[in-house]
Amino acid sequence: MNATELRDKTPDELRDQLVALKKEAFNLRFQGATGQLENTARMRSVRRDVARVKTILNEKAAAAASEE
Repeated sequence: MNATELRDKTPDELRDQLVALKKEAFNLRFQGATGQLENTARMRSVRRDVARVKTILNEKAAAAASEE
């Protein structure tokens, strides 16, 4: 997932994406704690995707606030 794909989505879609990513991060942490995690790099990519989604949401909120 890259930032240009995220910028095309609406804030509601981004919030849904954020919820899904946080669930995935939780599941990955759980798998890591129980020793079942196979792809450790996925944790890093999910964390970065969460940060990307939050950044885009903040950009959209700032843009909406500046238009008012």
